[in-house]
Amino acid sequence: MATFARQPRFIQAWFLPTWILLGFGKALIFGVSFRRLAPRLGRRSGIAPWVPLLTPAQERRALLVGRAVRLAARHTPWDSNCFPQAVAARVLLGLYGVPYVLYFGLMRDPTEPANLKAHAWVAAGRVRVTGGTSFGQFTVVGCFVAPGLAGVAPA
Repeated sequence: MATFARQPRFIQAWFLPTWILLGFGKALIFGVSFRRLAPRLGRRSGIAPWVPLLTPAQERRALLVGRAVRLAARHTPWDSNCFPQAVAARVLLGLYGVPYVLYFGLMRDPTEPANLKAHAWVAAGRVRVTGGTSFGQFTVVGCFVAPGLAGVAPA
């Protein structure tokens, strides 16, 4: 509890709503087809990975959103893996008007090369909001950009 009290007010204020968003995201993944969910993630931008530039204020906000999502994800009774975290981050970044790109990637499982591993992550400017350093490990198979970026996204 003392650690939570030392968190920035933004993270304290958004902890419970983010926790709920993670549950909602998990339910969406199981209850809604990807075809119906995809338009809510942003505008499809092909597979060319790119990252929007941010102002310093947007970058700080993206860092806080990432911290809030990761903290709440550690305290859910369900598995809040990469996809629910990406959904929650996308919602929060969208609320604050921070440009983002949500990526989906695949890689061969090194222990069983016949199997593929999937991953979802969100980047905003130089900030890895959720999903860690995924560009070097996963091949991007889909990008969804913030709706305001749709006109500038590379094809």
